[in-house]
Amino acid sequence: MDPEIIEVNCPTCGKTVVWGEQSPYRPFCCKRCQLIDLGEWADEEKRIPSKGDINDLDEWSEEEI
Repeated sequence: MDPEIIEVNCPTCGKTVVWGEQSPYRPFCCKRCQLIDLGEWADEEKRIPSKGDINDLDEWSEEEI
């Protein structure tokens, strides 16, 4: 039985990438696209949406310990 070949699109440039060991930067097509994506996360151009600006640590205080 031949293994199924899975192809995905690079999230940065859209180029088709084979999902396998022959593509070490998967889901990205190359190191450049991988670094562009990392830079966008580091610059906070991309982020995971939250329910609000308050997180669990906002109510934390050293005095409560």
